Amino acid sequence: MRSILYVILLVLDLYIWLLIASAILSWLVAFNVVNARNQFVAMVGDFLFRITEPVLRPIRNVMPNLGGIDLSPVIVILLIILIKDIIVRYIYPAVI
Repeated sequence: MRSILYVILLVLDLYIWLLIASAILSWLVAFNVVNARNQFVAMVGDFLFRITEPVLRPIRNVMPNLGGIDLSPVIVILLIILIKDIIVRYIYPAVI
């Protein structure tokens, strides 16, 4: 059972990194640092969009419009950290 919890924690860590990569890539494309027409950049951007958008969209729908500032990745990261903390403090020690 501990190994399953360890895998869940690892997946949550990986998803945090994917959220950060998605945010950074969107900034790089918005400021024309990276060419979105490049096939590799488009492929990575599409992958990150497909992975992160199902989680970010409901939060964006609930949040008020902040004029171009998207705080939904920050909220998701904080929620993931909360879930990880609950697992580490309460569930992981209870599993023998």
